[in-house]
Amino acid sequence: MSSTTPPGPRIANARRSFCIVASEFNGQYVQGLVDHTINELRALAPNATTSLYRVPGAFEIPVVVRELAALNKADAVIACGVILQGETNHAQNLSRSVTDALQRIATEQAVPVINVVLSFANEDQARVRCLEDRINRGTEAARAAVEIANVVAELRRR
Repeated sequence: MSSTTPPGPRIANARRSFCIVASEFNGQYVQGLVDHTINELRALAPNATTSLYRVPGAFEIPVVVRELAALNKADAVIACGVILQGETNHAQNLSRSVTDALQRIATEQAVPVINVVLSFANEDQARVRCLEDRINRGTEAARAAVEIANVVAELRRR
């Protein structure tokens, strides 16, 4: 992972719709991602509509993402969750399962899905990337969502 946030895309003046699906598990860190995502979306896409959907944990995120993608009302869906490594390999299995499901949904439904379901070895890593400003992954997610929504919209206009 990079140690700095890349520059943002151009401001999107078009009407856009973004959906955020956020896990309640590890809520403090996920809320940090959500807050940074929403703030950056407001800055980059001031005319956008943003909807937030909460799910119990990371494993449930793809179910709601798939439903939103099937409705075809979002220019991009942003999946936010935090998985902390414990004493077993459950976190690795969960992370891989969610990542694979989100990618499959994006390609099958032709709706951009920004994967911000993050796995961390410890809470210090989560704090730096979810709560602080310097390398916040929520900020990066919003930038990616706006950029891919612009690209897809342009392709579909042609």
